[in-house]
Amino acid sequence: MVELKTPGEIEAMRAAGRVVAQSLAAVRKHAAVGVRLTELDEVAREVLRSAGATSPFLGYRPRFAPVPFPAVICTSVNDAALHGIPTRYQLADGDLLSVDCGATLDGWTGDSAISFTIGREHESDKRLIDTAYDALKAGIAAAVADAKIGDISAAIGAVGRAGGYGINTDFGGHGVGHTMHEDPSVPNEGRAGRGLRLRPGLVIAIEPWFLAGGKDDYRIDDDGWTMRSADGSRAAHVEHTVAVTAQGPLILTAL
Repeated sequence: MVELKTPGEIEAMRAAGRVVAQSLAAVRKHAAVGVRLTELDEVAREVLRSAGATSPFLGYRPRFAPVPFPAVICTSVNDAALHGIPTRYQLADGDLLSVDCGATLDGWTGDSAISFTIGREHESDKRLIDTAYDALKAGIAAAVADAKIGDISAAIGAVGRAGGYGINTDFGGHGVGHTMHEDPSVPNEGRAGRGLRLRPGLVIAIEPWFLAGGKDDYRIDDDGWTMRSADGSRAAHVEHTVAVTAQGPLILTAL
């Protein structure tokens, strides 16, 4: 069921979104060569604790997962696209890191993700990350009242395909509210003019993730969570929680 939020509820969600933004900013500031992924998870945990928020990631176990997720952030490195579990891996110069984070505050949730390079940036990684952010901007711009979900999907897909990147629609955007994953689904590729009509009060996560090799396939690690490109190429993942309003799209996971 698709739930529309009131202006007051959207403001409450904005408060949760700011905690997410603060967590991601702190993680990005701390990320450096030699830092362990588990250290980044601790940084995010401290931000959540200080804000009085909880994590919708920690203990989350959807049907596909063999075990509950053990951290408050996903840390996906290089060919990992989504759902990477923070381990004791130490970041290396030139790594491409995607960090996904959520926060629940006063019963409302925010969800966002960033991608960036550790140390020296490869030109190919910069292009991949920039394209993912361009797709995110295009998807947000399409999230206007009376448009369709397919308009968002088509906008994201057009940017990704123009860049020559792989796009998989098994995982993508989604509704956000009291829980992290609600209706509707927001695929990263689709046909304009199709799907649910966007109405003021709809809150969705828009989250492009692209595979540098140009193929759409992925594989899942033995941990049951970490998704990697099937061809070993690098991946980038970015995301914002966005409210559809009569005045236009409103990003809720920004400082």
